[in-house]
Amino acid sequence: MNDVARLAGVSIKTVSRVVNDEVGVHPATAERVLAAIDQLGFRRNLSARNLRRGSSTGAVGLVLEDVANPFYSGVTRAVEETSRLRGRQVITGSSDEDPNRERELALDFCSRRVDGLLIVPAGSQHAYLVPEMRAGTPVVFLDRPAGDIAADTVLVDNVGGTAAAVAHLVAHGHRKIAFLGDAPDIFTAAERLRGYREGCVRAGIGPHEDLVVMGPHDAASVAAALRSLADRATAVVTGNNRITVHAVRALAGWTRRPALVGFDDFELADLLSPPVTVIAHDASALGRAAADLLYARLDGDTGPPKRVVLPVRLVARGSGETSP
Repeated sequence: MNDVARLAGVSIKTVSRVVNDEVGVHPATAERVLAAIDQLGFRRNLSARNLRRGSSTGAVGLVLEDVANPFYSGVTRAVEETSRLRGRQVITGSSDEDPNRERELALDFCSRRVDGLLIVPAGSQHAYLVPEMRAGTPVVFLDRPAGDIAADTVLVDNVGGTAAAVAHLVAHGHRKIAFLGDAPDIFTAAERLRGYREGCVRAGIGPHEDLVVMGPHDAASVAAALRSLADRATAVVTGNNRITVHAVRALAGWTRRPALVGFDDFELADLLSPPVTVIAHDASALGRAAADLLYARLDGDTGPPKRVVLPVRLVARGSGETSP
């Protein structure tokens, strides 16, 4: 401030009034101060200013599984758009499905005094957030619930989605339907497996536990799973978009492919041959709903924790409509 005051030919108090948007400074003087700030290459530290005033830091933290995943990119964009309308920025980090990394990111964001947190949880223990919540930092969980605390949560209808996928395949004559899911300790993977089982029971076809393959999947493991199921299953339900993409690649050279329905839509799914039938849900709606809950808390909502479940829909494109 001394440097700016000297260059602009004003007092330090005048510089303070300009950078803090206070009244009582002549427009020409304010322009001279701002020009001096620009010439010297200084930038206002908004976080420091806000902390000094005891007010909002103007940012919220978003902890995701993997920001590179197109699904979470959609979530991030929706949170950013909602936050921009509120005059806030979003700080984002990827947990890589590591509970320790999730905790590290969440607490780091809190140490930076974010106004609130949005978390896609990687773990099941979240008591570490209780002191932050008691101190007034609202927390909203999305895509998966918190493990051991009560907090606002936004989910999609995982059980209903895979049950609908099974019903759709049964309607096209399939009785031996496999399920390829993510690690069963992940909430969404476990719920989608439950939906698969419920769908099979409703249809009177099992479920066939020997046709279930769960675990972290890469291209090689998905290809191996499909080969092992080739003579036993006529249809496959895949538990998320990454598994579906790996499955499409693995099936590319097969002369007789199983019918396929994937959970989560993905880019270009409608342009493949055959186009991929999916259980679709709106990542943007998930992000918006979570952000809306967070900002409602910041606006003073002190009601009990809310649980929002967003609908899914089956989009029939061809891969899930083939006969056994």
